[in-house]
Amino acid sequence: MLPPMGVDLFDVERLHLVEVAAPPLSPEDESAADRVWGRAVQANPTLFDGPVVACAGLERTGPRTVSLSWVRVTYRHYALRRVPGAAALPSLFVNVVQPTHYGRVLVVRMSPSTAAPGRWQLPGGSVEPPQGGEALDEAALGGQAARELAEEMGIATAPGTLRLWAVTRGENSSVGLTYLAPALPESALREGLAAAAGAERAQGREPELDEIALVRSPDELAGLVGPHADYLEPVVRRYTRTPLRRDG
Repeated sequence: MLPPMGVDLFDVERLHLVEVAAPPLSPEDESAADRVWGRAVQANPTLFDGPVVACAGLERTGPRTVSLSWVRVTYRHYALRRVPGAAALPSLFVNVVQPTHYGRVLVVRMSPSTAAPGRWQLPGGSVEPPQGGEALDEAALGGQAARELAEEMGIATAPGTLRLWAVTRGENSSVGLTYLAPALPESALREGLAAAAGAERAQGREPELDEIALVRSPDELAGLVGPHADYLEPVVRRYTRTPLRRDG
């Protein structure tokens, strides 16, 4: 089994995915979660109880290969983290290492209207369950990572060009699937953010991101004021140290 504690980063290139049934909740835990979720929505009305995928188990099954069991839940499920004695499943998310032609890595800051205001992280988001009999497989996850990059940064990337590059596990045992994208000019990233933000505002919505930074090393993250996603430093450190990185 993979180590259970801390912010872990694993060199992974292949996933085997299996859907399992959600564990039953007691009526008491379900009611408590409803109350916690209700208070959270009162504090931030933009919260949406949409369908998401939680991680039920993660096991290394071979070199650079893991087996991941997953469950269909909604965002309300994670309110269980604030219910004494209740057990919430770890969340599952995708994110993208988007490098520039000169070896920097894109990091983004969440806007005040999001569930993590001011947090610096990689572009990405929660994994959504498949619809209409479709499968949740490696191709589908790559597609979700590409969609997050397009929605948040206005960058159109073919899912097939994204490569699963690492798996992280951090706070609340949440599991992140990190993809590596082809390098782009820095100007394309700034123009993409401006276009994505403009499209959101045109539809009466606040953009998810309000700032970006391009960093060359983990040390440069210290200059970014505000909370950081727990996986950010280990991922940036691994990227800047990998011999496969090419500066152009």
